[in-house]
Amino acid sequence: MRFKRGGPFLPGKSTITLHDDRLNVPLSWKAPRRIFVNSMSDLFHEEVTEDFIGKVFHIMTTAERHTFQILTKRHERLAKLGNELKWPANVWVGVSVENQYWADRRIPCLLNTPAQVRFLSIEPLLKPVSIKRFLSDIHWVIVGGESGPSARHVDGDWIREIRDECIDSKVPFFFKQWGGRTSKSGGRELDGRTWDEMPTIMINKN
Repeated sequence: MRFKRGGPFLPGKSTITLHDDRLNVPLSWKAPRRIFVNSMSDLFHEEVTEDFIGKVFHIMTTAERHTFQILTKRHERLAKLGNELKWPANVWVGVSVENQYWADRRIPCLLNTPAQVRFLSIEPLLKPVSIKRFLSDIHWVIVGGESGPSARHVDGDWIREIRDECIDSKVPFFFKQWGGRTSKSGGRELDGRTWDEMPTIMINKN
């Protein structure tokens, strides 16, 4: 599944393509992998059918040796379908958060999802964000600045505030990048070190 490239998106025309023929690919990978399910798409996009979402979850459940990470901006659809889906222990789910407006709307929907690992992708961080009141039920926080020719500046104090909230709440914090013209322009160090923390909670596999 991926968004179509090139040209304008015309009214009434699909903006995504569903690749049923690729669903079984993870089953052929023998060694355990961490798989980002939707790097070029959004599994909970309104044009993705519930039947297709069900097929994806079936594959993820079957391929239990892999860890699957789902990231979405469609918090309302996540909230609608989340309790209807069976969330195996190897499927993590997160929402994108760019600023406080979206934090206050997307995170509560994420918290109502019965996944055993819930995470926040605060990337690109475009405004100050406080997430402390949500962290008791969040298992991982990723933060990064914007990259690309028109990348907007990220203030270091915005990042530190989130990091310190995570430390206080004992939530793993991952700093991905400062950003800039390219993703590697500013490097990854924050206050003299890299932050590569990952979830360490005990997963219930029942």
